[in-house]
Amino acid sequence: MSQVVLITGAARRIGAEIAHTFHHAGFDVALHCRHSVDEASVLAHELNSQREGSAHVFSAALDDIGAVRNLATKVMNWQGRLDVLINNASSFFPTPLEQASEQQWNQLIDSNLKGAFFLCQNLAEPLREHSGSIINIADIYARSPLAGYSIYCISKAGNAMMTKALAEELAPQVRVNGIAPGVILWPHHDEQMSEDVKQQVIQHVPLQRIGHPRDIAGMALFLATDASYITGQIIAVDGGSHLSH
Repeated sequence: MSQVVLITGAARRIGAEIAHTFHHAGFDVALHCRHSVDEASVLAHELNSQREGSAHVFSAALDDIGAVRNLATKVMNWQGRLDVLINNASSFFPTPLEQASEQQWNQLIDSNLKGAFFLCQNLAEPLREHSGSIINIADIYARSPLAGYSIYCISKAGNAMMTKALAEELAPQVRVNGIAPGVILWPHHDEQMSEDVKQQVIQHVPLQRIGHPRDIAGMALFLATDASYITGQIIAVDGGSHLSH
C-alpha cells in the first residue's frame, strides 16, 4: 500500500510543487485547499491520470477547529493511513503597527499557526502508527523580522517554536521538522513590484537569484523519507539570505 501525504494549501505555487514531487515518489496525495477548489481539482485530475485513485481534494477552513477535525477524519477515511503531514497553508500581507486590526491578527495567526497546531493534534495518533513525519513550512522571517509585517513574523515564529515543541513531544515515533523558505516566488500580485525592486531584493541573496518551488519540495521529500535521524530542525532554503539577517 502506498504511503499517504496530506499537504495543506496544495492547490497552487509551492503546495502544488510539493504535491507533484511526493506523487512522483510514489505517495498518494491528499490535497487540501480552502477556496481554490477548481485549481486543486485540476491538479488531482492530472495526478490521477498518472496513477488512478492516488489524489483527492479536501476543502476546509483551517481557522475552524471543527473543520480541522472533520478534515482529519475525511483524510483518514480516504486511504486509512497517514505517513506525512505538511503544513504549507499560509497567509502573507503587511500589518503596519498603527493600522493593524484584530481581524488581521486572527487571520494570520489562524492561518499560519492555529490551524497547523490543531491538525497536528488530530493526526498525531495515525502518524505515530506509521512512524510518520510532520513538516511545517515556516519562514526566514520567523527569526529576523520583516518591517511592517509584524503579525506575520509573530505567526511564523510561533510556527517555528511549535515545530521544536512537537518534535520533543512526539518523539520517538514522529519526527517534526520545518523549512524556512527565502524568496522562492514573487508575491501573487507581482505587477506591483518593479524590476528595480526585485533586483534590490535579489542583491540581498548571496546566491543572487530567487529560488524555485522545487527547492522547497525537494527538501520536504528529503525530510519525509531520508532524514530518519533529523527532528526538531528548521532548515533554511533561502539562497543564503539568513546569513545577513
